[in-house]
Amino acid sequence: MLMQIVKYPDRKSLNRLLQRPLMDSSTQESTVERILRRVKKKGEEAVKEYTRQFDGFFPENLEVSTSDIERAAGQISGELKQAMERAATNIRNFHEAQWPESPVVETSPGVECSIRYLPLENVGLYIPGGTAPLFSTVLMLAIPARVAGCREVIMCTPPDKNGKVHPAILYAAFLAGVQRVFRCGGAQAVAAMAWGAGSVPAVDKIFGPGNRYVTMAKQLVNREGVAIDLPAGPSEVLVVADGTADPEFVAADLLSQAEHGPDSQVLLVTTEESVIASVLEETEKQLESLPRKEIAKKVLENSRAFLLRERGEVMDLVNRYAPEHLILQTARPEELAERVVNAGSVFIGSYTPESAGDYASGSNHTLPTNGFARAWSGVTLLSFMKSVTFQKISRDGLLGLGPVIEAMAGAEQLEGHRNAVTLRLIKIRRS
Repeated sequence: MLMQIVKYPDRKSLNRLLQRPLMDSSTQESTVERILRRVKKKGEEAVKEYTRQFDGFFPENLEVSTSDIERAAGQISGELKQAMERAATNIRNFHEAQWPESPVVETSPGVECSIRYLPLENVGLYIPGGTAPLFSTVLMLAIPARVAGCREVIMCTPPDKNGKVHPAILYAAFLAGVQRVFRCGGAQAVAAMAWGAGSVPAVDKIFGPGNRYVTMAKQLVNREGVAIDLPAGPSEVLVVADGTADPEFVAADLLSQAEHGPDSQVLLVTTEESVIASVLEETEKQLESLPRKEIAKKVLENSRAFLLRERGEVMDLVNRYAPEHLILQTARPEELAERVVNAGSVFIGSYTPESAGDYASGSNHTLPTNGFARAWSGVTLLSFMKSVTFQKISRDGLLGLGPVIEAMAGAEQLEGHRNAVTLRLIKIRRS
């Protein structure tokens, strides 16, 4: 059996059944701690040594040259370049539309409050390389950073054993406006961006996915005050399907996430038992032709198909699980979409595969996993901005508001706070 089938679970058992695959991170944390401490102490020297140790190449210069970036355009096909340019346009269009308003509000006579949204000055992007170079993530992160107006956008990505960065990653960096690219990966790259390491500058916020060591590194530097995009873990998808769904489509969507890595998870939820049978049959068939089928098999072993009684139970399960990706392949998917409370990104209808959001629809694919969608949003334009509030009070405004402040400060026994208002009111009343 590819996936465990769970029929009509009671509410008490759901918490256990919806648990993500657990992995012991204690050894991993101590390993990452050592790497971070060494980079913090030794800087660029340590980053280069770790690059030799983990990537098999010692870089004399961590930064990728401008000429190497320019040459990348000639090393990928015209078809791929056109696809990336189309995706970049869609991503830019969607994120430009997210620009926030900066309202100015007179909260009471003579009291004016406003908010201003400002770009982060320096951001660092981590882009995984290796067997699956995620050039799409360059577009997803660098484009909104540039739309927001970040002054400096840098990127770290691991090189191959010859010291080369995949040309698609370099072309995406050029296309999206990344100013500097560094060939280093792993926890050492996160440490370099967190605290600076020679030619790699320290940044205000670190973005991007990675393996367990990168994820742990981001969490640890965050504890020390370095901002990160969001808590991230293994990828996951939950597909809601009914009898109108195409089993081929549903199976393909499940496998598209199952091929990510052995610690990913996929769930199928339905109210029709025949749907489970047809989807699992199609999943087994498609699995055989998948290049990463051994990885997908392991994922399916940790995955479940749920048979529930009615649509209300379906959406209760969805919102309890809080999936990174939620696909709705039902007769009236918009109705279910209205009931979504917890999800990273929602894909509505049979012709909206999760892959569209991963690459080219325009929404961002950097999303909260592991249930964090209950409290976190995916990356948006606002992820690359901060807000500053302003207030301006006139003489008459303070006369009206001052007694309110005095009463509240006095009740909290903060006499210095009250005195800052009282002194002003005395002078106003005397004049």
